[in-house]
Amino acid sequence: MFQLIGKKIVYGLAVLAGVTVLVFFLFQGFGDPARLVLGQSGNAETLKNIRKDLALDQPKWKQFVYYINDLSPISFYSKEEIKEKDIHGFTFGKDLKIVFKFPYLRKSYQSKKNVSDILLGALPATLVLAFAAMFIATILGIALGVLAAVKKGTWMDTTAIFSSVLGISVPSFFMGIVLAYVFGFLLQPYTGLHMTGSLYDYSPFTGKHLQLQNLILPAITLGIRPLAIIAQLTRSSMLDVLHQNYIRTAYAKGLSKQRVIWKHALRNALNPVMTAITGWFAELLAGAFFVEYIFGWNGIGKVTVDALEKLDFPVVMGSVLITATFFVIVNILADVLYGVLNPRVRLQ
Repeated sequence: MFQLIGKKIVYGLAVLAGVTVLVFFLFQGFGDPARLVLGQSGNAETLKNIRKDLALDQPKWKQFVYYINDLSPISFYSKEEIKEKDIHGFTFGKDLKIVFKFPYLRKSYQSKKNVSDILLGALPATLVLAFAAMFIATILGIALGVLAAVKKGTWMDTTAIFSSVLGISVPSFFMGIVLAYVFGFLLQPYTGLHMTGSLYDYSPFTGKHLQLQNLILPAITLGIRPLAIIAQLTRSSMLDVLHQNYIRTAYAKGLSKQRVIWKHALRNALNPVMTAITGWFAELLAGAFFVEYIFGWNGIGKVTVDALEKLDFPVVMGSVLITATFFVIVNILADVLYGVLNPRVRLQ
């Protein structure tokens, strides 16, 4: 098991290395970072100094080495660089120090804040949205899948299949606009929901307030696609299990239909479903970008889209790296979980 986990970690690190290279060179041709930092005012001398501070006067390969040095947990900096970049960690050495630290994602062009602080401040809202969406998708998806399998060939089965296909086919951003307009505008006097809103509401007089009702529409929008996938997987897996010999034996022993379905059949049908749930959680972190922007949910997705509009590339690059890291971690956990739930499967 430990050898398997080690192999998955190596694969994950290779993926992150590829993403890092892609992210760095992808954003090289979009505008002049020094001009973005300087803004509308400033002279040529100031622009030159900014380019020097950002190492933009160096060759591309050297800029890439500096970028890798910032991201690496083991880096090399001078005393002045540590103070200027506000880097915290364990340092060793005199003039050129060896620093053990968390990855440094640099600073925002617009706010001049550390990108890690900006993204980590928005991360909890995105995680809450992803967990809520996956909770809705899991409960309703498994229930619909079991119902469709038990009522195979009836109108309930047909309706469940049609709904799942529709949920997979409709883009999340379109469904988000429809739900926001219908339930947050047309039916707002009855639902009490709003078209936009975040997890917390800030008032200059009363401070910060938790607004859980703002979570409902974006969570449903984000959970529709995984709900459809989970319903189809549950139905398919349940149909296979219901034809097994031990199910016939359970009925022959006089067990009730509900007990056979929920205790024996569903337990054995959940292996592929649980793996899909774990994998889809990583997908939701990426899918949350447009959903957060539509509903004004202050998570990583909205922060990233706003940064794209302002050409704030350090924030965008940091967001891509954090999302890729979550993808790798969740996929490793999904592979390990599948091996735990089904020991007969050998993970490679």
